[in-house]
Amino acid sequence: MNRCLTFLLALMVAALTVSSACVAAPSDWIHFTLEPQRGDGARIHATFRDQDRNRDRHDWSTEFLPSELVGLDTAGFRASGSRPVRFALIREAGRLDCTGHGGESYAAGDCGFTADARFTQLLIDRGIGRPTQDQAFGLMAVNARRDVIDAIAAAHYPTPTIDDLTALAALQVDGRYIRDLAQAGYRPAGIHSLIEFKALGITPEWIGGFARAGYGNLPPDELVQFRALGISPEFITGFERIGYRNLPAETLTQFKALGITPEFVRSAEPSGQRQLSVDELVQRRLFGRVR
Repeated sequence: MNRCLTFLLALMVAALTVSSACVAAPSDWIHFTLEPQRGDGARIHATFRDQDRNRDRHDWSTEFLPSELVGLDTAGFRASGSRPVRFALIREAGRLDCTGHGGESYAAGDCGFTADARFTQLLIDRGIGRPTQDQAFGLMAVNARRDVIDAIAAAHYPTPTIDDLTALAALQVDGRYIRDLAQAGYRPAGIHSLIEFKALGITPEWIGGFARAGYGNLPPDELVQFRALGISPEFITGFERIGYRNLPAETLTQFKALGITPEFVRSAEPSGQRQLSVDELVQRRLFGRVR
C-alpha cells in the first residue's frame, strides 16, 4: 500500500477521534446537560456546549461514571422534582465547575473552566509551550496526562506539540503503551508515527505474533502496511503450510493487496506440477493465467 495513503488513513482516524471528543472552545460560560447513558443506566451522558454566539459552536459529548462528576448528588439527579445540581470534573489539565438544576434523570446548567497551573507549567518546562485557553480546554477534555509526557521523554521522541498531546490523549495513548512499544524494540520515528500506530491498533502483543511467526524486527513502515491491509501471522503461516516459506514482507503485502491467499495458490497450482513462483502467482491473479 502507498505509504502516504496509509499515513493519511491513520491521521483521519485520529482527527475523527479528536473532533468527537474534545474541542468545545471555552467562552465565559459553557452550558451542560446530563442524562442517563443509553444502554447503560449506571453511566451518565454529558454534553458541554460553547455558548459564545460570536464564534463557531463546538460540542463535547461523552459518558462518565457518576464518581467522575465530583459532588454530583446522583440520587437527587434521578429523583422526581427539581433541585439545585452542582458537580466538578477534575483532571490533570484542568477542571470544570458546574451548577444548575436537575431531577427526573435530567440536569442542565453552566460551567466555568480553569486550566491547571501545574500542568500548564509542566508543558512550558518540557518545551511544549503554553497552551491557549482553547487548547487547555481541549487537553482537559481528552484527559491529557503527565505520564504520557514523561513516557515520550523517556523513549526519546521529539518534543511533542500541544496538538500532538491532544491527538494522543484522544486516541487513549497512555504511558504504558509507549513504554511497552519501546520494550518490544519499537520507537516510531516521530510523534505522528506513534499516532499512526495507535490509530491503526498496532500493539506490542500484535507485533509479538509476527515475531513468533519468524518476522521479528519488522520496520515500522511495514508494520503499518501489514495492519492497514489486515495481514496477520495466520496469513503468513497459511503460506508456509503449502511450501511458501520466508516470503519477504513486500511480497506478503503484494499478495494481500491482490487477494492472493493460500486458498488461491492451491487452486492455481495444478496437482502434481511444480510450485509457481511469486511472479507467476501475480500473473495468474491479474490475468487468469501465467504469461
